[in-house]
Amino acid sequence: MRSGRVVAALAALTVVFVGIAPAAAQANARPTIRSCADLAGIYRIAGALTHVEKGTTVEGATPAYCDVTGYVEPAVAFELKLPITTFNGRYVQYGVDGFGGAIQARPFPAPCPGPQGGNFAIGSTNDGHIGQQRPIPLADGSWAADNQAARDDWFFRAPHVVSKAAKAIIAAYYGAGPRQSYFNGCSTGGREALLLAQRYPYDFDGIIAGAPINNMSAYSGIYQAWSARVNTAPDGSSILTVEKLGLLHNAVIAACDGLDGLVDGQLDEPRDCHFDPQTLLCPTGTDRPSCLTPAQVDTIRKLYGGPVDAHGRRLYPGWAPYGSELQWNVFIVPLPFLGAPFAGILADNYLKYVGFPIGTPHSSVADVEFTVKELRKLTPEGVKGNALSLDLGRFRRAGGKLILWNGWADPNVTPIQTVDYYGRLTWFNGGLARTERFARLFVVPSVYHCGLGGEKLNTFDPFPQLVDWVESGHAPDRIIAVERNSATDPIIRSRPVFPYPLRARYDGTGSTDDAANFVPAPPLRRHDDVIRWAGTDLYFRPGPVAP
Repeated sequence: MRSGRVVAALAALTVVFVGIAPAAAQANARPTIRSCADLAGIYRIAGALTHVEKGTTVEGATPAYCDVTGYVEPAVAFELKLPITTFNGRYVQYGVDGFGGAIQARPFPAPCPGPQGGNFAIGSTNDGHIGQQRPIPLADGSWAADNQAARDDWFFRAPHVVSKAAKAIIAAYYGAGPRQSYFNGCSTGGREALLLAQRYPYDFDGIIAGAPINNMSAYSGIYQAWSARVNTAPDGSSILTVEKLGLLHNAVIAACDGLDGLVDGQLDEPRDCHFDPQTLLCPTGTDRPSCLTPAQVDTIRKLYGGPVDAHGRRLYPGWAPYGSELQWNVFIVPLPFLGAPFAGILADNYLKYVGFPIGTPHSSVADVEFTVKELRKLTPEGVKGNALSLDLGRFRRAGGKLILWNGWADPNVTPIQTVDYYGRLTWFNGGLARTERFARLFVVPSVYHCGLGGEKLNTFDPFPQLVDWVESGHAPDRIIAVERNSATDPIIRSRPVFPYPLRARYDGTGSTDDAANFVPAPPLRRHDDVIRWAGTDLYFRPGPVAP
């Protein structure tokens, strides 16, 4: 970083966030009342009969913890990491990625400033099944072919019952359940986060929903399938190549970088960009590294436009944003070790095994129809796992706090659909000011899906601000995003991200790589946050429908 002001600001935030000094935190730690091994047994929790199979003390970690593994019947496996000497009443549970199917490694201590992460117990789950597809189990949907219980666990039940189990086990270990409970999820985990706020509003005090696949059926069955199909040539090959993605992205940045008032290599508002890939068209009959073929131009336009039917009606409230082109290599252009685009693999598994009621005809990426009729066929099973309710009244009245976030350069879970949901949410709750009392959205320039990198800004973590909001009442008015080569490398760039729809405006002094030199400002141009699309009447009932 080219200025020390952000370092000082982050240090101050650490003090505000934890609310207590490290020494006091240690003094306030809860002692355990039984041994780790003694946690094994059956916990008869209503609606969540729980089997703890093993409790193992892990002494080599900092801090030492009790590693608890088990399952909630019928098959929701979980893992808890319970600090032995530093727990002070906080619990954080993580959502899954993709189709779940494995208990993913999660950070321990929790990702908090300074030593405070050791204050948290953490939990995670496989969502009720074991993924078989290799090398990526989270892309496997075959477990759902004829198992409705497993489907329901993944759709909505698993994170709820694990929260009940975790709280009971924490109470057994420390003598009392958690004082505050948090949920942190992205992608499928972001969908789970919204489901918890909507259906189980008393499970968690604070919730982070990153890049939420809240419109699961239209996303998996239509948007992902569209992203794969439009990039597939008649012979099955990929129309776009990795080399052409770099060419395209550089052209987009060159054309649109300055639209936000600052030439800095990133697009702060991709919706202001209207780059036409036709400008890169190769001369007739040629295909060169420095230009695009007609088929490539057509594919790119379809990706920027999003899925539509033959009459031009939108079948999903989103599209690949300008500035996201470099991550198409992960999502849309086939990965060499998979032999297919990741969007296509996920969509194929959803359409073949998950998206339609058991016993009814299923589909695939190769033959799914991009029609309103197909969207309606996906609805009966999809609504079981969609997280589209706009009524968060019980969560709000319980004091719950929600942070939604998305990267502006995410072609996977497009930020457009997250903005669409938040636009509807603010309408339903009586306007932005009322909504921001309990729910805020942050959209981060140049960041890829779930913070898995970014061309410029590539790291964003709202968790400390969520905890501060829940425990101290400080609603986040900015969260710092940074660019760095690795977690231990120096910060290259930092920027404040303000609650949507505010943007970061350079104040004209100092380095543009220093977050301290930016102030909040209204958007330069007005955009329609609520997208008109064919599924509105399917997914936003009962209750009022946003205009």
